[in-house]
Amino acid sequence: MKDYHITKRGDQWALKASGGQRATLTADTKAEVIQQTQEFAAGKTISVKIHRADGVIQEERTYPRSADPHQTPG
Repeated sequence: MKDYHITKRGDQWALKASGGQRATLTADTKAEVIQQTQEFAAGKTISVKIHRADGVIQEERTYPRSADPHQTPG
């Protein structure tokens, strides 16, 4: 599973692969880049760490949801 991060870069938000040099996607708002990420993830198995503007990880999402290794029954 490939890892990606959504981070604030200057005035924009960006989706970038872990260890990558260039952004895969960029948008003016975090909500926009999250929406674009959902579309980008279609047909792929990826993990996305969503950071706050200060860089701290806010949330982690797995696409598709069924590939989430942290799911537990009940």
